[in-house]
Amino acid sequence: MLISIAIASGGMLVWPLIAGGMNAGALNPSGAVQLINREKAVVVDVCEPAEFAAGHVSGAKNVPLGELEAKLPAVVKNKALPLILVCASGARSGRAVAIAKKLGYEQAQSLGGGLKAWKEANLPVEKA
Repeated sequence: MLISIAIASGGMLVWPLIAGGMNAGALNPSGAVQLINREKAVVVDVCEPAEFAAGHVSGAKNVPLGELEAKLPAVVKNKALPLILVCASGARSGRAVAIAKKLGYEQAQSLGGGLKAWKEANLPVEKA
């Protein structure tokens, strides 16, 4: 009985580390706003055009994930600028960071929680 209680309490202590690890390295909305305002970060939305038209971060450029490798160098020429990649939930933008870093964008980061987290933080959203 004591062993099972010890295992259960240990699991509860470790769970936040495991759950937090899924968005490790991802920006929160306030961190993204700071990068945009202070360092002129470029926001690239990797959603499909229909999703982008329904709502996106103000000032974001749309480059769908499937076209990112081919089109990102034309859309964001300065690889030294911070790059914030956004999607609906944060899953696609996580994959997009790997592609962007492969292309030489060392300051590429994903917006953790995606557009959903952006909206929950009551930040401006544009519709096309």
